Amino acid sequence: MFDLFGRKRRHREALRKQPFPAQWRALVEESVPHFAYLPIEDQEELLGHIQVFLDEKIYEGCGGLEITDEIRLTIAAYACLMLLHRETDYYAKLVTILVYPSAFVAKKTRRGPGRMVIQGEEARVGESWERGVVILAWDDVHESLETPTEGHNVVIHEFAHQLDQENGIGDGYPDVVDEDLMAEWPEVFQSEYDQLIDDLEQNREPFFEPYAAENPSEFFAVAVEYFFIIPQELEEEHPKLYDALMQYFQQDPAAYWNPWKEEAG
Repeated sequence: MFDLFGRKRRHREALRKQPFPAQWRALVEESVPHFAYLPIEDQEELLGHIQVFLDEKIYEGCGGLEITDEIRLTIAAYACLMLLHRETDYYAKLVTILVYPSAFVAKKTRRGPGRMVIQGEEARVGESWERGVVILAWDDVHESLETPTEGHNVVIHEFAHQLDQENGIGDGYPDVVDEDLMAEWPEVFQSEYDQLIDDLEQNREPFFEPYAAENPSEFFAVAVEYFFIIPQELEEEHPKLYDALMQYFQQDPAAYWNPWKEEAG
C-alpha cells in the first residue's frame, strides 16, 4: 500500500517537472484570464498541476460536444488554480468531467407539504456529484471568461463543491488542516451565511447572489467564486470571510487579480 502511494507521488512529481507543451501554454495564456496576473512561480506551479490533472481525470463530451485542448486546459487551469500553495490529492474523489455544449436538463426533487415529494426538471450550467463527477456547460464557462470580473465562474463554483465534499457530504465545511482556522471557521462561516439569510428576509440588497442562500454548500461555492473573481469587493464587504478563505487557500487574489485596471485605462 505504501509503495502504491509512493509510486503515485513519484509519478505526479515527474509529471510536474515535465516541460509544458508550448502549444498548451499558448492556449492557457489565451483562454485563462487569471494566468497572466499570477506571479511567475505560481504560473509554473499551476502548469505542473495541470499536467497531473490532465493525466488523472477523464473528460467526456456530451450532447455532441467534441472535447478540445482548449476545453481540457481551461477547465484544468481553473480547477488547479484552487490548489496552489497547498498539499493536494488533486480532487481524489473526482474521476470524470462531463462537458455539455450548453445548459443541460437535470432532475430536481424537493419536499412539498407533509410527506409530499415533488419531482421536476430544470436547466443547469454545472453540477458536482459526490460520486466522482463534475458536469459543466461549456458556453457558460466560455462566457464567464469573456467577462472575468463579474463574479461568476462555473468551473470554480463546481470545483469548490468538490473541495467541500472531500470530507463527506457538502455542507460548507471543507477539510481544513490548520487547527486555528478549523476553530475559527464555524463561527465565521455561519455568521456570514446567517447574515445573507437575514438580508433576504428583511428585503435588504445582499452582497451575495440570492442563490447562495439555498444551503451552506451553495454559500461556500459562491463565496469561493467571489474570492477568486471579485476578491477586492469580497475583502472590503466581508473581511473576516475573505481572511478565512485566504488562510484556507493560502492565496491572496486581491493582491494580484486586477484586470479592471486595464479596462479603466
